[in-house]
Amino acid sequence: MIEVRVKLTFPEDLVRQPFMARLVRDHDVEPNIRRANVDENEGWIVCELNGEPGRVEDAIGWLRAQGIRVDLLGDVVEG
Repeated sequence: MIEVRVKLTFPEDLVRQPFMARLVRDHDVEPNIRRANVDENEGWIVCELNGEPGRVEDAIGWLRAQGIRVDLLGDVVEG
C-alpha cells in the first residue's frame, strides 16, 4: 500500500462530477480529504490517495485524462 498526497484542481465544467466516488468504486483507491474549497465555478481538494501502487498510479492518470489538474505534494509514503 502507498499513500500519495495530491492537490486536485477542477475546472468549472467538472465541479459537479462525482470524481471522488468513482475513485473508490472504479479504481479501488481511498481518498482522505485534508482540505477543500469547492463552489459553483471552480474547486480544489488536497487529499491523500491510498491504495496499491498500480491502482493509485492508474487513478492519477484517469483524473488527468478527465481534465483535472493533479499536483503531487511531497513524497510517496509506502506502508
